[in-house]
Amino acid sequence: MKKLTYETISHAKEVNIYLEQGNKVLGALGYTDHSRKHTAKVAVTAGRILKKLGYDEHTIELAKIAGYMHDIGNSINRIDHAHTGALMAFQLLREWGAPPEDIAAIITAIGQHDEASGTAVDPISAAIILADKTDVRRNRVRNTVPETFDKHDTVNYAALTNQLHMDIHKKMITLEIELDENICSMIDYFEIFLDRMLMCKRAAEVLGLRFKMTANGNKIC
Repeated sequence: MKKLTYETISHAKEVNIYLEQGNKVLGALGYTDHSRKHTAKVAVTAGRILKKLGYDEHTIELAKIAGYMHDIGNSINRIDHAHTGALMAFQLLREWGAPPEDIAAIITAIGQHDEASGTAVDPISAAIILADKTDVRRNRVRNTVPETFDKHDTVNYAALTNQLHMDIHKKMITLEIELDENICSMIDYFEIFLDRMLMCKRAAEVLGLRFKMTANGNKIC
C-alpha cells in the first residue's frame, strides 16, 4: 500500500468489503445504517474535532483512519464488534506496513468505541466516540414501514437535524438535535441513548471539554 492515509484506507478494497458486509449483516438483524456513509462521517467529524483543538496532522489522520475502520467487526458479529474490529484492523494495518505506534493508536480507538465495553482513553478514542455516538439522523433508518419501527428506528427517524458544535473558548462541545416529538419524546430518546451520552461526556472530558446537549432548543444536559 502507498503511504497510510485516510484517503488510501477509504479506498482500500478489503476495508470496504468488510464494512459493506457488516452493514448487510446489521440490515438483516434490523439495525440502522452502518455503511461507508456512516464511517466516513465518523472519520471526518473525528478529524474536525481534533483539528479544532489544535492536534497535529498525524494524530488527526490516525483518528480519521480509525473512524473509517471502526465498524469492520460487524462483518463477524454485532456482539463484541469493537474488539473483533480492532483485531481485523491490526492484521490489515500490519500487512500494509504501518508503524506499530500508529497501529496501536488506531486499534485502541476501535476497540474502545462501543458503549457496552469501552470508554475514551486518549484523544483519538475520545474523538471517535463523540463522532460515532452523535450520528443520529433520519436517513440511517432502513425500515420503510413506520408501524414496525423498533425503538432505535423511532429515535433516529425523529431526528430532523443534528449538529455538533464546538466552542473552544468555553471549552464546550454541544450536540444540537431537532426532534419531531410527535414521533419520539425526549424520554424515549434518553431511554435509548443515555449510555451513549454518558460515554460522550467522558470522551469530552478526556479532550478537556464539557459535553452539552440541546433538543428543540432546550438544554437537556
